Amino acid sequence: MPFKKISLIFSIILFGTSAQASQLCGEARQGEILVGKTTPETQIIFNTDNKILSDKDGIFLLALGRDENLNSEITFIQNNTSSASHKLDIAYGNWDIQNIKGVPPRKVTPSDSDMRDIELEQKLLRAALATKEPTPYWKKGFIQPVEGRISGKFGGQRIMNDIKRNPHAGTDIAAKEGTPIKASSDGIVVLAAPDLFYSGNVVVIDHGYGLHTIYAHLKEIHVNRGDEIKQGTIIGLVGQTGRATGPHLHWGASLNGIKFRPASLLNINNNHDFCFTL
Repeated sequence: MPFKKISLIFSIILFGTSAQASQLCGEARQGEILVGKTTPETQIIFNTDNKILSDKDGIFLLALGRDENLNSEITFIQNNTSSASHKLDIAYGNWDIQNIKGVPPRKVTPSDSDMRDIELEQKLLRAALATKEPTPYWKKGFIQPVEGRISGKFGGQRIMNDIKRNPHAGTDIAAKEGTPIKASSDGIVVLAAPDLFYSGNVVVIDHGYGLHTIYAHLKEIHVNRGDEIKQGTIIGLVGQTGRATGPHLHWGASLNGIKFRPASLLNINNNHDFCFTL
């Protein structure tokens, strides 16, 4: 196991402890998100150049990407002088292969004019995922936005019409077209864009500290950019817009641009059985 169990109540981690050692809670595995605790006002650096935000109590989030280095390093710097670095023993994600037939050919091998639309979509998504609301809305916790069959797992290598594509950056939840989609948590809508080439109608919510959730292929969008919304707010309806072969929700999650398995957000306030001290 890439983590060890310690006798520590997670609420103590969230709301204060006299211990000086830094800690992480969650599964140290590629594609997961962890919640950490360190001393207040400590600088946190992950793998040399990724600066991690923490709140006034030293609480922070750490995302492990699909291809995260299994020997990654986290560094804590206090008062810009003393520092401590720790190697993280990260487990392999064990991704699957998914062969998808029947995708419209232009969605797999786009034309030059389609490439211009794709570049615009990428620009919009990059800008949305670069926002960093200063309010830690994510402390509310998260819910699954729609119930349904998991038709596509995060991290899986997709082969579309016999052409190998990039690994899947979210989780696909198959549901009846028109099913209401709930916001996974509180936050600010930073993108509500119609008719994008791959994503179709898409919504992105900023939950603070660089944490975002993505909702794609919607039939309808029911929110606007700049809206402050609550967990459970209906943000749109399940559809099959963009690159989709049937009605489903593509549910994605990103922290500081690092994509991870969105379902791991469901446990961030309830993973005290998996804590380890650094």
